Amino acid sequence: MALWGGRFTQAADQRFKHFNDSLRFDYRLAEQDITGSVAWSKALVTVNVLTREEQQRLEQALAELLADVRENPMQILESDAEDIHSWVEGKLIDKVGDLGKKLHTGRSRNDQVATDLKLWCKFQVNELITAVRAVQRALVETAATHQDVVMPGYTHLQRAQPITFAHWCLAYTEMLARDQSRLEDALKRLDVSPLGCGALAGTAYPIDREQLAEWLGFSSATRNSLDSVSDRDHALELMSHASISMIHLSRFAEDMIFFNSGEAGFIELSDKVTSGSSLMPQKKNPDALELIRGKCGRVQGALTGMMMTLKGLPLAYNKDMQEDKEGLFDALDTWLECLHMSCLVLEDIQLNSTRCKEAAEQGYANSTELADYLVAKGVPFREAHHIVGEVVVSAIKQGIPLEQLSLEHFKQFSDTIEEDVYPLLSLQSCLDKRNAKGGVAREQVTYAIEQARARLA
Repeated sequence: MALWGGRFTQAADQRFKHFNDSLRFDYRLAEQDITGSVAWSKALVTVNVLTREEQQRLEQALAELLADVRENPMQILESDAEDIHSWVEGKLIDKVGDLGKKLHTGRSRNDQVATDLKLWCKFQVNELITAVRAVQRALVETAATHQDVVMPGYTHLQRAQPITFAHWCLAYTEMLARDQSRLEDALKRLDVSPLGCGALAGTAYPIDREQLAEWLGFSSATRNSLDSVSDRDHALELMSHASISMIHLSRFAEDMIFFNSGEAGFIELSDKVTSGSSLMPQKKNPDALELIRGKCGRVQGALTGMMMTLKGLPLAYNKDMQEDKEGLFDALDTWLECLHMSCLVLEDIQLNSTRCKEAAEQGYANSTELADYLVAKGVPFREAHHIVGEVVVSAIKQGIPLEQLSLEHFKQFSDTIEEDVYPLLSLQSCLDKRNAKGGVAREQVTYAIEQARARLA
């Protein structure tokens, strides 16, 4: 059943109908549309459009419809309805007859869809926050389990300074904490109800929109009807947050793919998140991580598409805005799935602590310690930096690490160097010295784990 037609003398071409109809994707808003309809029926009682008895009949019929939808949401797709609003209204009329035709009084699909989408986003934000927190917990517990595993930290994908695997885990915990914070902020901005704004100019009935917002679980009602039906900032904002978080997950995936490679050999992924080759029997491919990395582009594309759709639209509602849902649904579904998969990847990873330590001991990652040692002896840092660079070149030529150079060899570059340099060049010393807040020293990592656990409790 179309919600319009009196103005038209010809039926829509079936090709246009297929092009125009949105039920195939906005069926996901069924629960929200029914919830909004119940609240609107209550509002119509307050302005004497419905009697209390009529409202109760409508609410009972809508409750039955909601139960049917929850039991089998796919039934909606069997309909020829134009959109989810048409489907709900048609089913309601089937149940209560002409009384169902009263429900749309004073309401437009413009404020209806804006309300449905915000209700859906509110639910989805809470789902996403839960999932983001789950990945944070998985990272924190992985950090706690592997707190003593030393590995190289990288800049430019070159070994730079020693860190611990726990410190690496906590870096991604911080990224995801910011993702959680962005979601919580977004929820505050989208928690306003557009219902009662009509097509663009507001409803002609003296409905208390603040009361209506409260019935729907919103913190307040929107302030301007024209903006309310045109606003899709919440969709853009959530897709933007999804894009940022997917960048974090993609970087996490890339690191893990490298750590799992034969060249690094730091970790081994579980069989549960890997696959094999159809030709090479020895292969164990990190497919879960590669898909997380790959799906990042998909989410970025959805955001870009939505921004381009909205950028030139005049006020108020335009049919272009129907394009908001498929990209939003797909972006948030993809993000949620990748969050769940990240937890699964962390579940059973095995660390090769010996290989991690060997890699940390290679690459002259303790060079900064030698420079700091010279600075402590009174050598200006820029000069110390140059001296250590020459020492490293000499050590590379001999194929030995700094800590194995003889004192005589050191003194070829600086008479300042004495026997007391050797304890400072150990891996443990490199870690222990970095004891300022946020550093890699065990004391700081332990503190960071405790604080993260407290935040996530």
